[in-house]
Amino acid sequence: MKKIKSILLFVCMAAGLAACKKNSSNDNFDVVAQFNADTTAIRAYIVKNSIPATKHESGVFYQIITPGTGSVEYKPSTTVTAHYSGRVLGNTATFDSTEGKAPAAFPLGGVITGWQIGVPLIQKGGTIRLIIPSYHGYGNRATGSIPANSILDFNITLVDVN
Repeated sequence: MKKIKSILLFVCMAAGLAACKKNSSNDNFDVVAQFNADTTAIRAYIVKNSIPATKHESGVFYQIITPGTGSVEYKPSTTVTAHYSGRVLGNTATFDSTEGKAPAAFPLGGVITGWQIGVPLIQKGGTIRLIIPSYHGYGNRATGSIPANSILDFNITLVDVN
């Protein structure tokens, strides 16, 4: 069953990449080439910085720092309350953070795909580091202070999951 799910995920991802490539606002943008470049950059970064990250079948890299406790089965409607900080990979400047603030709450289906993939790997009280290729982040569009095609690096601690 797991093998079938993996094959379906691969087929869906390939179809999605192909669809994005065809529908890109920039006809010369190659989603697959960008995804491969991001993966190469992430691998080099984790080796250089001795980060014990694991590559998810989606292409998101993660490091479970604390798994947390519970047995929540995540759905897009699951409300996640978290403390987090996000940076562009290799930068020390944080582009978004809950540091010094109340944790943020949001439905899992309302966040970037990289979070939808990574957050369910932990439970309440858990902490994870996600290194997200641009495809699973904001893609080839700039968002606020985040440049287009940015690899994102998040530290997330789940305060609550409902």
